[in-house]
Amino acid sequence: MKKQPFVIERTYHAPVERVWKAITDKNDMKQWYFDLVDFKPEVGFEFQFYGQGKQGEQYLHLCKVTDVVPNKKLRYSWSYKGYEGISYVTFELFGEGGKTRLKLTHEGLESFPAHNADFARESFEQGWAVITGKMLKDFVEK
Repeated sequence: MKKQPFVIERTYHAPVERVWKAITDKNDMKQWYFDLVDFKPEVGFEFQFYGQGKQGEQYLHLCKVTDVVPNKKLRYSWSYKGYEGISYVTFELFGEGGKTRLKLTHEGLESFPAHNADFARESFEQGWAVITGKMLKDFVEK
């Protein structure tokens, strides 16, 4: 049975262009997301960053941009160096009268090692809830 992707939606009091810049500009991303050495919203662009697990483990995230529609959609692969599995993160933006609705979909979580709690669906749900509900919100609405 195929697992359902994780989907979360948030609405921000900010125009689409502001949210798009926040999710695609490496200097903006450093302030609310992860500290990326470089990032370009271009299909085929590869980037990586370290993220910390629940016990302080450092995981090297390996990502590759797979789809870009400026001010509307950004999608990239998401895997971990040294671990099986690959997933995909999609940010979709919808302008709603001066506000922006973000729909974030993270699919393929079931491909990660089941024995590692850091790769459990609940871990991603908690992480994305904070990232989209607090960190990105505070950044684009300031």
